[in-house]
Amino acid sequence: MLTLQQIKENPQLIIERLAVKGFDANEPINNVLALDNDRRKLQLQNDTLAAQLNKLAASIGALMKQGQKEEAENAKAEVAKIKEEQKTIADQLAVAEDAIRDILLSVPNVPCDMVPKGTSAADNVVEKDGGIIPDLPADALPHWDLCKKYNIIDFDLGVKITGAGFPVYIGKGARLQRALIQFFLNKASDAGYLEIQPPYVVNEASGYGTGQLPDKEGQMYLVNEDKLYLIPTAEVPVTNIYRDVIIPESELPKKNCAYSACFRREAGSYGKDVRGLNRLHQFDKVEIVRIERPEDSYAALEEMKNHVQGLLEELGLPWHILRLCGGDMSFTSAITFDFEVYSAAQKRWLEVSSVSNFETYQANRLKCRYRGADKKTRLCHTLNGSALALPRIMAALLENNQTPQGIVVPECLRPYTGFDIID
Repeated sequence: MLTLQQIKENPQLIIERLAVKGFDANEPINNVLALDNDRRKLQLQNDTLAAQLNKLAASIGALMKQGQKEEAENAKAEVAKIKEEQKTIADQLAVAEDAIRDILLSVPNVPCDMVPKGTSAADNVVEKDGGIIPDLPADALPHWDLCKKYNIIDFDLGVKITGAGFPVYIGKGARLQRALIQFFLNKASDAGYLEIQPPYVVNEASGYGTGQLPDKEGQMYLVNEDKLYLIPTAEVPVTNIYRDVIIPESELPKKNCAYSACFRREAGSYGKDVRGLNRLHQFDKVEIVRIERPEDSYAALEEMKNHVQGLLEELGLPWHILRLCGGDMSFTSAITFDFEVYSAAQKRWLEVSSVSNFETYQANRLKCRYRGADKKTRLCHTLNGSALALPRIMAALLENNQTPQGIVVPECLRPYTGFDIID
């Protein structure tokens, strides 16, 4: 969340930048400032009372020594009265601080200057592209038909066992899925990311730390009895490793990668865009997470983008990078780049990765700080990216590589699959 100091330094700039996300920040920002003004007045009253209390406490002993018991008793009564006033002020301070925090939790992150204005995906900017879109024959099959033809993913069986959006991977389909996971993890390890195997459920504090709560409760699966949430991405448990941690500056950056299953309710999603692997309730993903000094985070963001681009190039998929406009960005992000691959049979672009810099927004929630050589603590910048999400990668690989003989496996995956064609 935004810090109070950020808002106090330039509230009008915060309001103007949040308008790029389509968020009207006038009321919440002005309310925060008013509450902070009230809080500071209360704190001043409390400090004044504390000074009076100290003075009275010192006088009581002197009065008792002088035999002035009545005056001492009066001073004690005044002490009791001041303590009651302090308790009232403490309660009022707690109310004001809770109100400020509640408002700050409801305000999205401020987009950085590079974020273009816009209200929807139509306003996103294509930054870069690469790869060759294959020229498939007119009778080319979409991936859901290919999965049935070669018996590699069974969507109906997933419906039987669990429900729509929980496919069952079979035989070479399961091995290809596992090959992609291992390939992505190995590439991340080669790039200096330390592998983490995180839990698949998190507590409320973790959800608040990375910004899933209180914004996305309706999109997360909740284990009611234990008040635990199934993770929507490995970003949540991995970033929360650094919650309430002060990192020595010499240990930055922190670079982690993790494979996990991801669980998303995707409430409200329907239509052609959810067919097959296009949108699932459970899917696999390899995530990369970085904790950086603020002055290094945008260079780190470029490095992460280059890493994801390299994966897509090795897989031989046509790709482009989108710089998301304000209206299409997440609640917590300061800037996001989406990677999409072209699905030749569906004739559409499919998102396979988002790479984001959150600047200090998550770190403030997490209390993730670093201590510099001057011994001062400062908020870190947090970043993450999909490297990569598997379902749409799998969809594009199956569709783009189909031939009359079968589906050709990219060369970089063959050491992991043990086969070069699905037939």
